[in-house]
Amino acid sequence: MLEKLQSIEDRYDKLNEMLSDPEVINDSKKLREYSKEQADLQEIVEKYRRYKEVKDELADAKAMLDDQLDDDMQDMVKDEISELTSEQEELEETMKILLIPKDPNDEKNVIMEVRGAAGGDEAALFAGDLYRMYSRYAESQGWKIDVIESHESDVGGFKEVIFMVNGNGAYSKLKFENGAHRVQRVPETESGGRIHTSTATVAALPEAEEVEVDINEKDIRVDTFASSGPGGQSVNTTMSAVRLTHEPTGIVVSCQDEKSQIKNKEKAMKVLRARVYEKFQQEAQAELDETRKSAVGSGDRSERIRTYNFPQNRVTDHRIGLTIQKLDQILEGKLNEITEALIIEEQTKRLEEIGD
Repeated sequence: MLEKLQSIEDRYDKLNEMLSDPEVINDSKKLREYSKEQADLQEIVEKYRRYKEVKDELADAKAMLDDQLDDDMQDMVKDEISELTSEQEELEETMKILLIPKDPNDEKNVIMEVRGAAGGDEAALFAGDLYRMYSRYAESQGWKIDVIESHESDVGGFKEVIFMVNGNGAYSKLKFENGAHRVQRVPETESGGRIHTSTATVAALPEAEEVEVDINEKDIRVDTFASSGPGGQSVNTTMSAVRLTHEPTGIVVSCQDEKSQIKNKEKAMKVLRARVYEKFQQEAQAELDETRKSAVGSGDRSERIRTYNFPQNRVTDHRIGLTIQKLDQILEGKLNEITEALIIEEQTKRLEEIGD
């Protein structure tokens, strides 16, 4: 591990030199690339440098015990050794986690797709609850929500809602939401007070840059149509809504949220690019050994990941066996307790893989 850390520090110092080179400064692409790499390495380099300082201080303190010291000084040195030893152990654990290969998508914006599934009207209402939960969570993180496409249910909620979450590290936390979410509660329309079970599916896709997904314009069929409101009622007589079909994959995306056809096409392209990127990623993942999949699940949206039980005010994440009696708070967007537990589980699994 120490050899790896030293090589990272050497690379960090080299990047510092290159970022002072006029040739790099005048090349915006290289400047951006090297600056990002340096920023990614900064935290682990700082921890490693502090680790080396602590080791030196610890060696000096232990050497002092060999000197002829009075009892008070000996106690002070022993206390210092204890504190430095504890800090050294903490730094070692932190550096192990920082050495875990990062998901290259973690810092990206994320496109969320929430759909009512089994349960009819109740599923659509639950999809609306999930959209509100993610909106509140995004707000608490300082992120911005931008609705791309939505189809409201006649009773409220959504048959489908697609939205972009813009913010640094949004994907790193929301990627764990991929899957089927189950709700258990008494519907307002149920006179007998019986608990019903409904589901909604969530997809969390990293926003893909144009350079990451090569989509040929010739492969996209563009159809325009008039936007419509709930129930198909026409609310816009202009052909502002856009439907994009990526013919090689068969992926179809439509957007009618904006009044401008150009803006609708831009939004639809973001979703299309993300879905094509996800498809390529899934195909690549399928080629990997099943044992290398993350402990928190495959990310398949058909996989049931969480249950929201209203009568007991309980939420259970089935991937890690976590149960929290705070359903009301979680639906208000207080997802940190669940998200942090999932991140720790992912880190633990990756550490085990590195150890193997």
